[in-house]
Amino acid sequence: MTPALQGEQSPPRAAAARPRRARASERARAYLSLTKPRVVELLLVETLPVMILAAHGLPNPWAVVATLIGGSLSAGAASAFNCVIDRDIDRVMHRTRNRPLVTGALTTRQALVFASVLTLVSTLILLTTTWLAAALSVTAIAFYVFVYTLWLKRRTEQNIIWGGIAGCFPVLIGWAAQTGTLAPAAFVLFGVVFLWTPPHYWPLSMRYRDDYAAAQVPMLAVVRSRGQVGLQTVLYAWATVACSLLLIPVAHVGPVYGIVALGSGIWFIVETHRLYADAIAGREPVPMRVFHASIGYLSLLFLAIAIDPLLFH
Repeated sequence: MTPALQGEQSPPRAAAARPRRARASERARAYLSLTKPRVVELLLVETLPVMILAAHGLPNPWAVVATLIGGSLSAGAASAFNCVIDRDIDRVMHRTRNRPLVTGALTTRQALVFASVLTLVSTLILLTTTWLAAALSVTAIAFYVFVYTLWLKRRTEQNIIWGGIAGCFPVLIGWAAQTGTLAPAAFVLFGVVFLWTPPHYWPLSMRYRDDYAAAQVPMLAVVRSRGQVGLQTVLYAWATVACSLLLIPVAHVGPVYGIVALGSGIWFIVETHRLYADAIAGREPVPMRVFHASIGYLSLLFLAIAIDPLLFH
């Protein structure tokens, strides 16, 4: 082949390379979206502060790295399995119709293999910390997949209350990875996240009520009035803040935690009362205010959990 002909052939090869790279990038983004990164971020907010509290200071560096990586992969595995099971619902709901199993970016088989690999790898990584942390991780995945997604979600308005237990496991995993055991303080924090989950998620289900109704998922906002949902949100917010204050005598945390727990808790409660007041007065409620306030509250609470031992122990 002459140099001239060689030069004529090179542009098509370069042009062909670009789509391949683009497809690889799109495939990577599709796999990442299966893991629901925002959910993973929120779970990591729980884990590191608990390890600091368990260590009464700076935790073992390797335990931190392994727990954060293993915990992220574990949460991603649970989310990926959830996407496989709920792909029929996701096709109906406007909020989820761009997920990769709906758009066809990934096949069901690819998602199942991906979720299974993440489960295996996360377990092996967490085994380098303690066997208890690894066992809790596998239990969390199984609970989210079998108890929440397969059993509760489509059957009862209590789905978020009991299904939310899966989201409480990171505090136990973090504590177990650092100490190899579980202590009363870890169970108090488990209770905080358990009670926090309904008032965090119910406002979101109010916002997307039509989506859940179309998918025939009996979220509380679908089967109950706005006033009833608002009242339940208020009650669980109060219970969450009360439980958070139990950590003060149980873990002997200092004033930073006490001030933040009380101050951010009042903010969270006020937002839930505002939602309830709007609902019963017939005004259009703004549920996403409570949703975002719940995230802010939990983030501040666990930030205080991390800061307090570093300052006072």
